[in-house]
Amino acid sequence: MRSIASIKQSSLRRDCLWFIIMGLCAVGGGCSSPRLGSKTWAPPSGCGDPKLPTPPAQMPRELAKVSLPDYIIEPPDILLIDAVKVVPKPPYKIESLDVLSIYVSGTLPDNPIQGEFTVEPGGMFIMGPPYGSIKLAGMDLEQAKEAIRKHLLNYLREPEVSLVLTQRAAAQQIAGEHLVGMDGKVTLGTFGKVYVAGMSQDMAKRAIENHLSQTLENPIVAIDIFAYNSKVYYVILQNCGAGDGVTSVPIKGNETVLDAMAEVGGLENASSKRIWIARPAPSGSSCDQVLPVDWHAVTQRADTTTNYQIMPGDRLFVAEDGLMKVNDGVAKFTAPLQRLFGATLMGTFTAKTIDFFGSNTGGGI
Repeated sequence: MRSIASIKQSSLRRDCLWFIIMGLCAVGGGCSSPRLGSKTWAPPSGCGDPKLPTPPAQMPRELAKVSLPDYIIEPPDILLIDAVKVVPKPPYKIESLDVLSIYVSGTLPDNPIQGEFTVEPGGMFIMGPPYGSIKLAGMDLEQAKEAIRKHLLNYLREPEVSLVLTQRAAAQQIAGEHLVGMDGKVTLGTFGKVYVAGMSQDMAKRAIENHLSQTLENPIVAIDIFAYNSKVYYVILQNCGAGDGVTSVPIKGNETVLDAMAEVGGLENASSKRIWIARPAPSGSSCDQVLPVDWHAVTQRADTTTNYQIMPGDRLFVAEDGLMKVNDGVAKFTAPLQRLFGATLMGTFTAKTIDFFGSNTGGGI
């Protein structure tokens, strides 16, 4: 006849087995994963249509790519700006450390005055022996030209002076990389800030030149995009209930699905071959674009039909593997039971060990 302890242990095992079966049914029922590689599977439609419409034949893809429209500047793009022409508006007042290009005719044969000269600290212009020096700081170019001519009359009979400002000491050079800040502006040093967000490259060039024209005469700048940071696409890897992995990738303009997957190192163990592009709806449309990707055809047969060109804002979604999800679900459900059984078995083993050693030592350890 079976003992009460044996009956209780058998009942406990039966109950635990029942819970495990129920858990498997619950997890399996909640994970309706279609057969991998099935031709009948389709990603969710953005319009609620159970049958996803066939992508247009003119959809850009590998071997049939399109050029993207003019790049629109936004934070945190980096612009390469170079001021080609930076000439102050007249009348310009000469300052210390300005560089002047001077040519004087009628000078002594052994002591010509020609070339570029730097205005010394204190505003003095030194012409060298035997002509001495003269203070030019605070004068405009015409006044400085006349002051030099009158000074040289002390040494020469009929000097003729030509004077040109070559370089401003106080003007900061506009050259190099400029970050578009969160306020949508680029900083041009002493020339202030210019708003460029939402503009194309040509529009930004005109905006900067218009801003500089407040203090400069017909300024000319060259602009290029140094870093395309504001336009990205996203690769989303579903991870069997452990959270989705999202990678933001700056777009270069010619990437395809295969390029995007290469950026994130390919598929993970938990990933299936069910892949699609979710593209934001065009302006004025309420229907999102969802483009299924035949991963086997793209990778194993070099079929370019579904190797679509990635556009800014695209979400490349990689669904999780159904079997991996079931496996993880079962593991989550059975983990508490495993810990319970482990504690029970440990306790039983400990009790039997104590009884064994106690009986062999005459009632004590």
